[in-house]
Amino acid sequence: MKIVSRNEELLRDALSCIPQPSSRTSLASCNKLIRFEDISAAAFKIQCGVQKTPCMYSRLSKQYGMDIYLKKEFLQYTGSVKERGVLYLLMSLPQDQQRKGVIVASDSNFSMAVAYHASELRIPVFVIMSTSTAPARVRMCREYGAMVISYGTTAKDSQVHARRLAQENGYLYLEEEDSAVYLSGLGTVGLEMYEQVPKLDAVIFPAGGHCGLLAGSAAALKHLNPHISVIGVESESFPVLQQSLKAGHPTEDQACNNHHFYGDVSGVCFGSNSLQLTGKLVDKVVAVREEDILISMLRLLEYERATVDAEGAIGLAALVAGKLPELKGKRVAVVLCSGNLELHLLQQCIAHALTLDNRVCRFSLVISDCPGDMSKLLEILAREEARVLDIKQERTFVTSELFTVEVICTVETRDKIHTAQLRNALLERYPTTAWTER
Repeated sequence: MKIVSRNEELLRDALSCIPQPSSRTSLASCNKLIRFEDISAAAFKIQCGVQKTPCMYSRLSKQYGMDIYLKKEFLQYTGSVKERGVLYLLMSLPQDQQRKGVIVASDSNFSMAVAYHASELRIPVFVIMSTSTAPARVRMCREYGAMVISYGTTAKDSQVHARRLAQENGYLYLEEEDSAVYLSGLGTVGLEMYEQVPKLDAVIFPAGGHCGLLAGSAAALKHLNPHISVIGVESESFPVLQQSLKAGHPTEDQACNNHHFYGDVSGVCFGSNSLQLTGKLVDKVVAVREEDILISMLRLLEYERATVDAEGAIGLAALVAGKLPELKGKRVAVVLCSGNLELHLLQQCIAHALTLDNRVCRFSLVISDCPGDMSKLLEILAREEARVLDIKQERTFVTSELFTVEVICTVETRDKIHTAQLRNALLERYPTTAWTER
């Protein structure tokens, strides 16, 4: 059945002047028009290979004054929405190329998805990773069934080596790009949300450098209901998408860093297809601070028991930061697209978020080094219902009068109001109390 609508004309206009794929990827697919039928076909073809993840009403709704529904894409087998585009991409390869195999060169969510789904489809798959890659990621790719090769000290070294191996052995070198096939696979998220949440007013997606999810899903949603607001969210530290939209072509933010905390949120805006679709179909792109992302991660862990990374939390961060006041009282879906954060980083993020949320604080004060004085301090903390996380005493280097001790204490409180009450109680008893500002 041919589906023709004004929204399909929008898609055609958005992609009418798109060039052929660049030479940076050897995938020989033409960047044809992405149509609603393409996304529907992708949904049908990949339905047995990826999860139809829940889009559930969130307990955070009352806190932010709107009906929030969370699309939990981090529940995919490899913890990322990238599986949708990757599976459709691999299933669309010619049979002779499937027999020869594919090769990727990174430790990204894209590579993890290729490793898993290529193995499931019995396609030989090779992953080239630099020696600086986290051991957990190397182990995971091997468990998915890929042949993992450590090479070079940087990602660029790995990519050069992968291209050489692809040329010598006939492998297909895959790099995340924005062909119609890949975008159609990612666009199935928009289809599912439209089915799962009736009368949607807005949908929030991660944006940044790799905006294929935003572009593909916008194509689906705008076809089904042009009145649904589609919003992208990126980091203030590197607003790559906003800069690219302003320039009219993909740009690279010199401030971009490759810290694993940000994952695919940072980086070059990777394709004209995604950029032009975004410019035509996305209603708004906003930027949030790193602090907002951390608070968002904390809220999701506490209220939803959802462990996500920066890319997964950045959509909710726009609501946490109050960047979208026009959505008050509306029905809003937020995509939690990824949950692949290394354990040591997760621990640091939560600790930092608790401090930003005024729930962990540190202070120092000087008391007499006499029996009972420490007990009096602990009594005040107990009366104010503050939980002591750490307490240290310094006698040798105290610069005040003799026979005193400096106490450095880290405590946990309920919220900002509770912290202020504790601070007032301590200042009343110990006027020289010094608080460590975050």
